[in-house]
Amino acid sequence: MSLTQSLIDFCGTMGFTSMTWQEGVMICISFVLIYLAVKKGFEPLLLLPIAFGMLLANLPMAGLNAEPVYEIVVDPVTGQHVHQLVDAGGLLYWLYRGVKLGIYPPLIFLGVGAMTDFGPLIANPRSILLGAAAQLGIFTTFIGALLLNFIPGITFTIPEAASIGIIGGADGPTAIYLTAKLAPHLLGPIAVAAYSYMALVPLIQPPIMRALTTKEEREIVMEQLRPVSKLERIVFPIMVTTVVSLVLPSAASLVGMLMLGNLLREAATIQSGLNRLMKTASGELMNIIVIFLGTTVGATAKGEVFLSPKTLAIIALGLAAFSMGTAGGVLFGKIMCKMTGGKVNPLIGSAGVSAVPMAARVSQKVGQEANPSNFLLMHAMGPNVAGVIGSAVAAGVLLSMCNF
Repeated sequence: MSLTQSLIDFCGTMGFTSMTWQEGVMICISFVLIYLAVKKGFEPLLLLPIAFGMLLANLPMAGLNAEPVYEIVVDPVTGQHVHQLVDAGGLLYWLYRGVKLGIYPPLIFLGVGAMTDFGPLIANPRSILLGAAAQLGIFTTFIGALLLNFIPGITFTIPEAASIGIIGGADGPTAIYLTAKLAPHLLGPIAVAAYSYMALVPLIQPPIMRALTTKEEREIVMEQLRPVSKLERIVFPIMVTTVVSLVLPSAASLVGMLMLGNLLREAATIQSGLNRLMKTASGELMNIIVIFLGTTVGATAKGEVFLSPKTLAIIALGLAAFSMGTAGGVLFGKIMCKMTGGKVNPLIGSAGVSAVPMAARVSQKVGQEANPSNFLLMHAMGPNVAGVIGSAVAAGVLLSMCNF
């Protein structure tokens, strides 16, 4: 073989020769997301792996998403036809099994539970109502996605509509968990939308909060929360796991792992030997799963799937879902404010979405803008934790509905 022919053959193996315009666009989008994660700090822990996974998936001929290849051969001993592995498949194909089998999102919840203080919710159980009200965005968007079927060119099935609606919970792992089970072909657009809106909480929520509340309501100073006993902190995760699993078994994996993480956190304050488990759940294990989850979810954003009218509709519906969830929490906060004679600041209702603890910090920030002596962070953490539980329960409800 001549040197010239060798060079021609080598050039033929380059990805440039087979790159489509869709892949080129997605690679550029991945660059933008990497910039937002690294430079702007928009949800960097997950946005960076998602963006890099998107880059890897759209590099032509890399084979990172390739499925295993088998061939049928005759066993020399038994004489039977058997499948023999010829190509083990790409790295991302195997890592994605953790998403498809529903392993990664519950493990993320384990870490979230181990890092989060449930005390504010236990001290003020009424907060769970605000967390429930903030799930309004999930179900209104679910219905809205189905109504779009009347528009020519855009059609969503019931499982697809459920997967889009869950974006309103502002809970990336829950959105991934539900979509992987109901509409895996939409996992890329939904995951990117969910985490993008989570990162934009400080920009999206304040205008809605100000529009739905008066200055007097935003100035309300709430009473200090009561102390929570060790017994309450231990009993709470056990009780929630038992009740939710009996009432809604489809939500047991998410809620159960969330509560296990929190139980490890609280039990470690009593038995120091449990510190190792708590630190592993909230540290090394969660960091590893975040890398695997983000990279493989980003790798589902292939150009031919992502760049479509459906994706634009998903982005728009996701924004509507998140906005409706914020509005639902604030409006119910106003109701609670009236019912308690002005003792509840409606701003804490916006924290009923699941972006922990960012949404609670936004409530604190907007409250202090109206009244510098206002400290709403701990009060907002109650609805915030309730929102995490609420989004997992909502996912279980949608999963049960779509499996009938």
